[in-house]
Amino acid sequence: MAPRPRKRVSRPKPRSSRGGGGGGDEDPFFESEPKRRRGGGRDEDIESDDSDLDGVPAGAVGEDGEEAGNEEEEETAGEKKIRLAKEMLKKVTEAAKRREEDEEDEDEDEDEEAGGKRVAEILLRRQLEESGRKRRELASRVLLPDPQESFKILVKHRQSVTAVALSKDSDKGFSASKDGVIVHWDVETGKSEKYLWPSENVLVSHHAKPPLSAKRSRQVLSLAVSSDDRYLASGGMDRHIHLWDVRSREHIQAFSGHRGPVSCLAFGLDSSELFSGSFDRKIMQWNAEDRTYMNCLFGHQNEVLTMDALSKDRLLTVARDRTMHLWKIPEESQLLFRAPVTASLECCCFIDDKEFLTGSDDGSIELWSIMRKKPTHIIRNAHPVLYDNLSSLGNNSEENGIHKPGSVSSAQSWVSAFAARKGSDLAASGAANGSVRLWAIKPDSKGIHPLFDLRLDGFVNSLAIANSGRFIVAGVGQEPRLGRWGHVRSARNGVAIYPIRLKEENEDL
Repeated sequence: MAPRPRKRVSRPKPRSSRGGGGGGDEDPFFESEPKRRRGGGRDEDIESDDSDLDGVPAGAVGEDGEEAGNEEEEETAGEKKIRLAKEMLKKVTEAAKRREEDEEDEDEDEDEEAGGKRVAEILLRRQLEESGRKRRELASRVLLPDPQESFKILVKHRQSVTAVALSKDSDKGFSASKDGVIVHWDVETGKSEKYLWPSENVLVSHHAKPPLSAKRSRQVLSLAVSSDDRYLASGGMDRHIHLWDVRSREHIQAFSGHRGPVSCLAFGLDSSELFSGSFDRKIMQWNAEDRTYMNCLFGHQNEVLTMDALSKDRLLTVARDRTMHLWKIPEESQLLFRAPVTASLECCCFIDDKEFLTGSDDGSIELWSIMRKKPTHIIRNAHPVLYDNLSSLGNNSEENGIHKPGSVSSAQSWVSAFAARKGSDLAASGAANGSVRLWAIKPDSKGIHPLFDLRLDGFVNSLAIANSGRFIVAGVGQEPRLGRWGHVRSARNGVAIYPIRLKEENEDL
């Protein structure tokens, strides 16, 4: 603020007399004024100055009257600088905190986004695997077995086991033998319970036809369990398909229609439709829920041996005519695949809707594609001949209408059973020499290679792999499933189980 200027007091000049005479004639008004100023004018000026500088501190006025204002302005600027500095420091601190919080939020968002992507990928892969559009990778996770590990007998049978089956969740198993005994057992504990055959009158009341001989044969050759674990189907030498209630283990229905032994059975996935194959060369379709006959499929020229169902729309069968048929049920059509010249197909299984596997009586296994009429890959002598477990071989050229293989070598090495975890790259084959081999299936029909071998004593007549891929069960017997041309005295009739060790899959959600 600029200093206020001093107030200046003007002094009037004395007026001359009108007559122009000397100084005695001067006006007394003009004479008294200078006198007053000479006596008290100084104090008057000082008072006027003091009144004009009210509010200015005493002793703070300099020569130009600017010292007090400059000092006050410099002090205010310093305080302002300190205040601004404090405000700036506060803003910088708050901005740094906000930046840290934003970075933490961004990291959390990134982690959440990455976790969400991982969950989405896992769920998408599982959905694709369940729908069959993506093959589940199990073979790459299989660990080599310890030398001490081997098959363990889980359930004992009096005669050779001809068929084994697992429930959908693989916690229950079913097995049947040549003496007609059907056993329901727990995979974890091995506790078993038998299915009791009803009397002949009850069977007839359940729509079974009277037996051709005096006594009905109860020899079971095949088993199948429905996807909902409600029904168990058995077929055998009496030419009937018998339907059992899994919960009560009671016989509820008998389907008649085949004119030969029922050699194979299969339920469609997630369906109550049941397929049966027989030595009469026919494939028949049934509905277990409605307990009715649906259709009959013709195409094979010899005894049907094994079958596998991928869904209610697709069925795979092999027969003694050295052919394999892929049936398209809704279209009422079939694709025909012929075995190599030296082989006769014995067993088959689906991998997925585009590829499948077969085993032959010459010891070879074949990988097939729906796009080709010939095998895309063949492995010869898949189960090398081992004579140490061979006790004796029958000499009969024919037993129960089935011709025995031509030589000891083929009799002991032919592939008698095949199983695959559907929708995955893991499969297993069993042979008449008691060996079980696990296989890894390469994608896009590029081939198949062995993982490792397992040993059993006896004929491997049936195989099943758990849905989780963590164990395999085998039906073992002293005799082959469809005949009595071979006999291994040291073998134990029963169901053997082997745990498959897998690397843990990182799917933490």
